[in-house]
Amino acid sequence: MTGPEFSRLVDLRQITAQPLLLEPDEAERRRLAARFGISAIRSMRAEVLLIADGPKVEARGRLVASIIQPCAISGEDFPVSIDEPIHLRFVPPAGDHAPDEEVEITAEDCDEIEYEGTAFDLGEAVAQSLALAIDPFAEGPDADRARAEHNLSGDAASGPFAALAALRKD
Repeated sequence: MTGPEFSRLVDLRQITAQPLLLEPDEAERRRLAARFGISAIRSMRAEVLLIADGPKVEARGRLVASIIQPCAISGEDFPVSIDEPIHLRFVPPAGDHAPDEEVEITAEDCDEIEYEGTAFDLGEAVAQSLALAIDPFAEGPDADRARAEHNLSGDAASGPFAALAALRKD
């Protein structure tokens, strides 16, 4: 197994009041696109401010990306712009729990990422934020044409409720 496609380790001892700018290079963008099942990532930029509170670190910022992805209907590539806020917390492990033990997760816990030692991977967290922002069912400009061409619009005259619709007209 190889490492993350976009890794940017941040050491707790090096956190400053200055925001961090994260931009993957062309090779990293190509590997991320392959991982996320999209055609390309033209650009990707995240500006993140880290605020340390002991071993807990809050990360706030913005992710802006320009991607090319296939239409969910036609399969043809089309451009998509992404502009998403980033709000994450990096925390040390919560403690020991058995592998089969149920763990309660609240809405506030969902954006927490555990790390060990004195460093965490902000690049991988940003990459995961991008993955969550990509709409897997996005439709491109030719979606309606493809629906009509392949009869994907669900023709009411031949669907499972066509007989009921005919009775209703009477």
